[in-house]
Amino acid sequence: MTVATRRDVESTRTRLAGWLAGKLRAADVAVGDLMVPRAGYSNETVFCEVSWTDWRGRRVQRSLVLRIEPTGHQLFARPDAVFQARMMTTLARETTVPVPEVLFVETDPEVFGAPFYVMERVAGRIPPDVPSWHRKGWVTGLGPAERARMHDNALTALAQLHAVDAHRYFAFLEPADGQPPFDAYLDGLRAWHSWAEPDVRYDADVVKAAVAYVDEARPHRPEEVVVWRDARPGNIIFADDLSVAALLDWETSTLGPPGVDLGWWVVFDEYLCEAQGLTRLDGVPGREATIERYQELTGREVPDVGYYEVLAALELSLITSKLTRLLIEDGLAEPIAVEYTTRVTGMLAGKLARVGA
Repeated sequence: MTVATRRDVESTRTRLAGWLAGKLRAADVAVGDLMVPRAGYSNETVFCEVSWTDWRGRRVQRSLVLRIEPTGHQLFARPDAVFQARMMTTLARETTVPVPEVLFVETDPEVFGAPFYVMERVAGRIPPDVPSWHRKGWVTGLGPAERARMHDNALTALAQLHAVDAHRYFAFLEPADGQPPFDAYLDGLRAWHSWAEPDVRYDADVVKAAVAYVDEARPHRPEEVVVWRDARPGNIIFADDLSVAALLDWETSTLGPPGVDLGWWVVFDEYLCEAQGLTRLDGVPGREATIERYQELTGREVPDVGYYEVLAALELSLITSKLTRLLIEDGLAEPIAVEYTTRVTGMLAGKLARVGA
């Protein structure tokens, strides 16, 4: 999902160096190898190498990532970089879930036009979404046993997240009005649909039917865990030995049933594989095996997985509907951009039929 880079590299370098000098209390901050990737809408991302002399006179060098809250391109109704930084900071401090270290958070939009945070750059590789890691990229070069180990390590990290004491460490995720978390989740989903509705131009009737279904068929008093809400291999950095080095992208995290993440995991994998007419790589488990392995790792059954698959396909439909408009505005041919949406809404229609809705 390529976009035009709008932020000037040299201006970004100068502003970042000046800002870091104040945070590090160092007069000789140097920002090198600064790169603004031409991809992504959920945040603006900048990679760089930063060096400075510390108070002991030693030269320090760190690989850092700057994540700026989006201002022009938005996939979510309420982007919040500060919240994402808080999620990672809490995970790092209170759990063993692997996340990048957040070094600094800035709420003042004066520096880059929006709040942002700076975190360490974790070494490793991420399975690509475009082109799908089922078709091209480093994962295709692994053997079946290696791919199976990679996937199992990723699913184990998800199970590790869902074992966290949600209410002890993440009370800030609880609705302020005392509403049950999943009720608040679905209220937010309806608001999200209303915000995105002008861009839901393809299969809008399917999307509306899904909104009604997830509301009417909501589970009664579901278990509550910390929900990543973007659980997939494409948000995981894998080390050379295929262990999980870090989990990324926490901007929509909340409290909710574990099925939210499990449903998203299997739906997004289908989106990157079968929905594109691709053959699943040897060693990568399909839907049933993934669900069974997750339940084995967590020691819990997830009832009504089909419900959470509808929920995931609905959310993905809202994201891709907005994305399609942004891609067209950025110059991508309309038939190609529209496929990002219709591939998902076609999946959504199938999920609704599967649950009898």
